[in-house]
Amino acid sequence: MDELISRSNIYALLSRVLLQELDCEILESINNDKTILEFLPHWNEWEERTAVEPQKLLEEYLNPDFTNLSLLHLVPYETFYTREDQMIETGGANPVTDIYSAYDFIVDYGVARVVSSDHIGVELEFMHHLCEAQIKATEEGDIESAADLQNVQHHFLNTHLLKWAPMYLINMKYESRTPLYYDVAEMTLEFILTDNELLSKVVPASV
Repeated sequence: MDELISRSNIYALLSRVLLQELDCEILESINNDKTILEFLPHWNEWEERTAVEPQKLLEEYLNPDFTNLSLLHLVPYETFYTREDQMIETGGANPVTDIYSAYDFIVDYGVARVVSSDHIGVELEFMHHLCEAQIKATEEGDIESAADLQNVQHHFLNTHLLKWAPMYLINMKYESRTPLYYDVAEMTLEFILTDNELLSKVVPASV
């Protein structure tokens, strides 16, 4: 259970960081969490992290970098990488629509400020949603549902995130202008690959 909770928390963190600009609250939580900082070594060692006032750090360094990586120079949407015409599918034909609906996951476009449900941050949030549902099923002793949710996580990683996110994250890593987003790109890539290996060991091969 501890491992599952940890996975859920990591998906939640990565989703939040990749979905929208940071604010002082989330920045403080990152900077005060020694475990998180272990995954962000360049950010942890960056002098400006502690020398610059948080609001200035956000306005002059981090949020401009996020805009560059998510809105201006890179495209964090699955269909951009998987469609031959590189168009983002914003309608009901989006490949993640059905699976989101099947597991009661609703994208709040007002909060997320994304144009399509296949944004990397939303897909990571969906993985968090599945982990949370698995935690609840496990606590309630519903072993069958917990196993099904674990299988769905493995399936979603292999049919969606792992099909395209590594390309985006590699580009993000080398386009980043701050140590935070460099480390987040590296952390996200390593985590989804490692998580898939973990799930592959426990999910039936036929799934």
